[in-house]
Order: sequence, then structure tokens, then C-alpha cells
Amino acid sequence: ELERQNDRLERFAGIVSHDLRSPMSVAEGRIELAKSGIGEGAEQENLDAALNALGRMETIVEDTLTLARQGDTVGEAETLSLSAVVDECWRTADTGGATVEVVDDLRFRADPDRLRNLLENLFRNAVDHGGDDATVRVGTTADGFYVADDGPGIPPEDRSDVFDPGYTTAADGTGFGLAIVNEIAEAHGWNVSVTESASGGARFEISGVVEAS
Repeated sequence: ELERQNDRLERFAGIVSHDLRSPMSVAEGRIELAKSGIGEGAEQENLDAALNALGRMETIVEDTLTLARQGDTVGEAETLSLSAVVDECWRTADTGGATVEVVDDLRFRADPDRLRNLLENLFRNAVDHGGDDATVRVGTTADGFYVADDGPGIPPEDRSDVFDPGYTTAADGTGFGLAIVNEIAEAHGWNVSVTESASGGARFEISGVVEAS
């Protein structure tokens, strides 16, 4: 039992450190821009973005502590709009000069904070591998939604391993991002898979999502 608890603690420590990287980077970057005075009238906007990122960090810490203490992977579900959550996530994710396009929308029930974790990790993965000029597309499928990019893609022989904790092909990667995506999807009763996007990049499909009435 002690060994299981220690393994769980180590896993949560990895999740927290991984998910905090993006909003921390956003906060640091926006504060530096505000200090430099770059962009007329942009100081307040940069400080607001930094505060939002810091608030996101607080949410991640609180939610992960709850998860560690209670063993609940997801909290109370709410009816959400995919496009609205994507927009919110994109503003707090460290996406550089990348762009996101929402092809169509879907309303479904999910834990809003965990859904943000899932999307933020997929966005970060797209930018990490596709670069700052990556284009990310989000749309719906017959039973869920997808996140696709125009990066180098994932070879078929590696697709069965990408959701394993610790697996990464990036020099500075932690290997937790897609493992977190998989865990959050499973906790909602969904399935996640990866294939090739129309532009030759990676396309992550989340299936088993029930549309809200």
C-alpha cells in the first residue's frame, strides 16, 4: 500500500510540474513585455494575461491536490461549449505564434478544469512538435471531437506508445502530456486515439463523447 501511495505521489508531482510550465511561461513573458513597455497601451493587457495565467496555476495546484487526496480524477460535470473552452485554453497556453481554428462546435458535459487540462496538453504538444508557426484545428466527429495540427506527425509504429507516461521524442519533454490526456479522457468514459491529420501532422480524436441535449 505504501509503495502504491508513493507511486501515486510521484505521478502527481510529475503532472503538476508539467501542467504548470505553460501558464508559468505565459505569466513570465507577459510581465516582461509589460516591464519593457512594448506596444502602446498594452501594459494593462499584458498584466491581465499574466494574472489569468497565475490564476490558472492556482487552479491546477488546487485540483491536483484534490485529486491526490480524494482519488477523484474528474469533478462535477457541466454542460460546455467546445469552442468556448478552446478559446479560453488558447489564451492561457504557451502557444507562441501558433494559430488555432475551430472548425465546428459541440456541446457536451465534462469537468471544465479537466477538459482544459486535456486541451492545453494537446495544444502544447502541437506547438512543441510543430513549432511556433503551427496551425491547430479543432472540430467534431460523429461521437466526439478532434485536435489536429500541421506538424511532422507521429509515425504509425509509435502511436501505440505516445500515451505511456514518460514517453517523449522531444529533447526537453517530460512524457506526461499525452499520458495526462489519456487519463482525463478515460476518467470521463471517453477514448483517445491518434492518427494522421489532413496536412500530415498529428490528429488526436476523443470519442465516446455524448452530445448535450
